Amino acid sequence: MTTQFSSSDSEIQEAAAVTGTFPLTASAAVSGDAWYRSYRRKLVLADTLIVGTAVGASAVLTLGDSPGSLVSGTSVPYPLAVLLIGAIWLLCLSAKESRDRHVVGAGLVEYERVFNASLWAFGAIAVLSYLGGADLSRMLFAATLPLGVTLLVLGRWALRARLKRKRRNGAAMTPTLIVGTPRDVERLRLDMNRRRDAGYLVVAVCEYDANNPVQPDGTHGLPHVPLSNVGAFVRSSGVGAVAVCGALPSVELRELAWSLEDSPAQLMFTPRLTDVAGPRMKVSDVPGLALVHVDLPRFSGWHHVLKRALDLVLSFVALIVLAPVMAAVAVAIKLGDGGAVIFRQERVGMGGRPFVIHKFRTMTHDAESQVEELIRGAGGQALLFKIANDPRITPVGHFLRKYSIDELPQFWTVLRGDMSIVGPRPQVAREVAEYTAALHRRLLVKPGITGLWQVNGRSSLSVEESVRLDLHYVENWSLTSDLAVILKTVRVVLRPQDAY
Repeated sequence: MTTQFSSSDSEIQEAAAVTGTFPLTASAAVSGDAWYRSYRRKLVLADTLIVGTAVGASAVLTLGDSPGSLVSGTSVPYPLAVLLIGAIWLLCLSAKESRDRHVVGAGLVEYERVFNASLWAFGAIAVLSYLGGADLSRMLFAATLPLGVTLLVLGRWALRARLKRKRRNGAAMTPTLIVGTPRDVERLRLDMNRRRDAGYLVVAVCEYDANNPVQPDGTHGLPHVPLSNVGAFVRSSGVGAVAVCGALPSVELRELAWSLEDSPAQLMFTPRLTDVAGPRMKVSDVPGLALVHVDLPRFSGWHHVLKRALDLVLSFVALIVLAPVMAAVAVAIKLGDGGAVIFRQERVGMGGRPFVIHKFRTMTHDAESQVEELIRGAGGQALLFKIANDPRITPVGHFLRKYSIDELPQFWTVLRGDMSIVGPRPQVAREVAEYTAALHRRLLVKPGITGLWQVNGRSSLSVEESVRLDLHYVENWSLTSDLAVILKTVRVVLRPQDAY
């Protein structure tokens, strides 16, 4: 009999793994795919309503001209044509797996699939209309497509926000067992606990060591499951996912996969190439030879041209729209202590080239002369140096930093071409002097006003976590991810936390 996870228990109880009975419980977790089935039904309903609204709105707008203005030159009734367009759109959303459990709830892939599915849908509609001799209204492409995509993304975002709130409270999680070497298990366990929005709740571990295959129970306060008993554990406990990390031998890995056949659990692997995003990896499966191809990062080309174009447009618009705000801030700083309004400082940019940043001054006049002493007092590490309650920050500066208003003049630095809107944080020479060989990869792209670490914890992150996020961005950036970071930055600025 399968033991389900109780929503009333506050901690995971140890299980008698060797005996084959696993009475596990986990706080507010649900077994198997229960949360996903409920969430998918909501996605289907939301997509249907949104597509119907978008297509219906175009139908209403064109109906005033003539009943056949949406699609003419064919005998297909007008209402039927509207239904067919909506059905094709919904079919493409399903065919492109935009509701797949592996992409919903977290990450950017879900939004990318919604966008791609919509393009496929309207491409298919255009081809079918040409073959059928129908003349589609321009309204279908000029209004319905952008309106529908925007509403679909907003709908997914709203449902995802609700799902994240549930996951922060421990609900709608997939009970997960981690298999791997002790070091890899611990790293993945910490990552899953930190990124609860991914929806995986670690309830047990299977630490494999070739020199000592049987590990003691109770590792990390979680029950330990021998590798040979993982399949039985999954079936009896209601675990919904098995995550394999590290270098598990091929024979043991194959037997593990066999043991999970016909079980409700999904089998996952963490890539041995760390910080390589999924879109960069492609599998070449030739009989007898399976290879994973990894696209190497490129630091030039048309993607970078588009990134620069985006920087120019957004920074120009921001400088114009925010001009009144910046004028008010300048007056407040001047009235505060009569000092300079703009803080200029030399930083190290792409390729190690120095440039000057422009920010609203938030510190006292002699702030730079105190920095060496403060670094020594904080342990002597200059890299990503920041301290809470910095005594150099002025009263006005506290407010400006809390809401990141001090960063607004940097749009001028972006416009000049020394920075990008999204990228690693620009650092001073003393910080770059502490770079390892790996950290020098931060200098392969332009530094940014905002970036991954700013929207994933800000100053609460450790140096290692901040550096890891910056390097991940350098290796895997895309225009889609830049837009996502910009939107998240707006949310972080409006609801500031961990900023100092």
